[in-house]
Amino acid sequence: MRVMVIGATGTIGSAVADALAGHDVIRVGSSSGDVRADISRPESIRGLFAGVGQVDAVVSCAGSARFNPLAELSDDDFAFSIANKLMGQVNLVRLGMEHVRDGGSFTLTSGVLSQVPIPGSAAISLVNAGVEAFARAAALEAPRGIRVNAVSPPWVSETLVQMGRDPSGGLPAAVVARAYLSSIHDEVNGTVIDARRFA
Repeated sequence: MRVMVIGATGTIGSAVADALAGHDVIRVGSSSGDVRADISRPESIRGLFAGVGQVDAVVSCAGSARFNPLAELSDDDFAFSIANKLMGQVNLVRLGMEHVRDGGSFTLTSGVLSQVPIPGSAAISLVNAGVEAFARAAALEAPRGIRVNAVSPPWVSETLVQMGRDPSGGLPAAVVARAYLSSIHDEVNGTVIDARRFA
């Protein structure tokens, strides 16, 4: 199976790429990897697919969003979050559909803040919920048996360590990666997969 992992240099993306050992994995990053792409720019996505060619699965572990108290979130913060994590992943599906083989799949990334928001998460919660709604809707119209799902990771242990917080409240990236493998290999479609159930 030929799988393109976008965001493969990040914590979750690298764990997903490692978990796909034995497959032909194309690691895509914004500044490093086998291929480079910026998902916030549609022309970069078009160039990515044109260069890579046909794949069996696309996994997106990419997309940034701003975290700030609501009163401090600016127009630019919301525009950045929408253009990057939301529309970046929407455009991966829109512009990549013809490059995914029959019966293939797209797996997008949302996050627990869509269901369990916290103070400061207004922009992130917004885009995560949008990703989930889009995955459900796009799955209804995807042609040629192509499936579209989203994985909702909780806080990741390694990320909590980087933030100087207690990692016991998170899930290791290698465990989160199992949710992405389920999206790729299992016959699920239009589903938001809660990574916590793989713990």
